[in-house]
Amino acid sequence: MARLPGVSTPDQVVCHVDMDCFYAACERLKEPGLAGEPVVVGMGYESGEAHGAVATASYEAREYGVESAMAISEALELLPRRETAEDDEDTGVYRPVDMAFYESVSADVKAVLDDDAETVRNVSIDEAYLDLGDLAWEEAREFGRELKADIEDEAGVVASVGIAPNMTTAKLASDADKPDGLVVVEPNEVRDFLAPMAVEDLHGVGPVTARELRKMDFETAGDIAAAEETVLVDAFGERGRDLHAQARGEDDREVEPKGRPKSLSSESAFVEATADPETKREKVRGLAEEVADRATAKGALYRTIGIKVVEPPFDVNTRARSLSGPVDDPDLVEAVALDLLSEFDDDRVRKLGVRVSNLSFDDREQASLDAWEDSDDEVETDHDIRKRHRERTRGGQVDLSEFQ
Repeated sequence: MARLPGVSTPDQVVCHVDMDCFYAACERLKEPGLAGEPVVVGMGYESGEAHGAVATASYEAREYGVESAMAISEALELLPRRETAEDDEDTGVYRPVDMAFYESVSADVKAVLDDDAETVRNVSIDEAYLDLGDLAWEEAREFGRELKADIEDEAGVVASVGIAPNMTTAKLASDADKPDGLVVVEPNEVRDFLAPMAVEDLHGVGPVTARELRKMDFETAGDIAAAEETVLVDAFGERGRDLHAQARGEDDREVEPKGRPKSLSSESAFVEATADPETKREKVRGLAEEVADRATAKGALYRTIGIKVVEPPFDVNTRARSLSGPVDDPDLVEAVALDLLSEFDDDRVRKLGVRVSNLSFDDREQASLDAWEDSDDEVETDHDIRKRHRERTRGGQVDLSEFQ
C-alpha cells in the first residue's frame, strides 16, 4: 500500500489500530495448534506460585468469564488449566508472558503502520493511531481492509480498525466490532454512531461510574450528549466534561508521534520459506536500502545495525553489530546486514528484517563513517567492511568470503 501523507488540519481522517487479544495471538504464532483454543496469558499459575494475574485472555477463554487483570486464581476456577491433551474440553491453555517475543511481533506491526502512513502515534505495544491525511472518505474502508491484510500478512496477527474524524471516535469505532473488525464513521455519522452506545462502553467509564451515571438516568452516550455539560461537571468534575465531549464526538487533538523513534526497521516475508542464499541476500539488500532511506529522511543517525531471521514455523533469531559512532551510511547498512545474514546461509527462512537502532538526531555532519576512521581500531574495522563491500559489489551481488 502506498504511504499516505501526514497532515495537521482540523479536518482529520484518523485511523485507530488495535490488535485483537495480542499476547494470546502471539502465542498462537509460536504454537499454531492453539488456534481456536481458550488461551490465557499471565503469571502465577505455575506450580508453587500463589499470586498472579491474567495479562490477556483469548475470546474463547472470555466465554468462560476469564478477563484481563483478573486474579489468576479466579481464572483457574472459571477455566481449569489443561494438563494433558486428553483433558476435558472445558479447560484452557495457560502460557507465561513472553514480552521479548511480543515486542518482536509488535515491531512487525509498527513497520506496516510506518509504511502505510507518514504520521503514526504508537500508544502501546498493540495499539496505534494513524493520521490518514486528505484520504477521501469513500476510500477509507478500502484503506482499512488493505491495512488489516498487510498486518496479518507481515506480522501474522489480526487487528481491529476504526476510522473516524477524531481520535476518540476512531478508538470507539475499533472497539465496536471486535474481533477482526473494521468500522468507518464519517463526519456526518458520528452522533448517530455514538448515540446508542452503552455508557460503560465509553472510555474511562468503569463499573462505579456506570452505576452513578445510571442513577442520573444516563443509559447511553446519546443521553449524555443531550444533557447540559454542567450536570456532568457537577457530578464528576473535569472527567464529566471529558465524558460529555466524548459522547458528542468532540475531540480536537491531532495525531502526533509520541517522541522520536528508538529504532527503524523493515521486514518482509517470503511467499514460501526458502533456503536459497542469493534469494535471501536479495531480500536483505532491498530491506537495507529501505531502512537506510527512512533514517536519512528522518534525519537519524544510527550506532547499531541488525537483522531478524524468522525460521518456520515462527522461530525468531536476531543478530546485531554496534558501531563506534553514529553514522548515516546506506552502504554500511547493507554490508553489515549481509555479513550478519551469512550465519543463516543454509537455513530455511520465512521472513527477514533489517533494523537500525541506537538512533541519534545530531548534526548531520557526523553522518559519514569517514569522520571516525582515525579514532580507533574498532572504527577502522567497520570502515573496512564498508570499503570491501563497495569494492566487491558487482551487478547487485557481493562476495562475503572475506567476512567469514
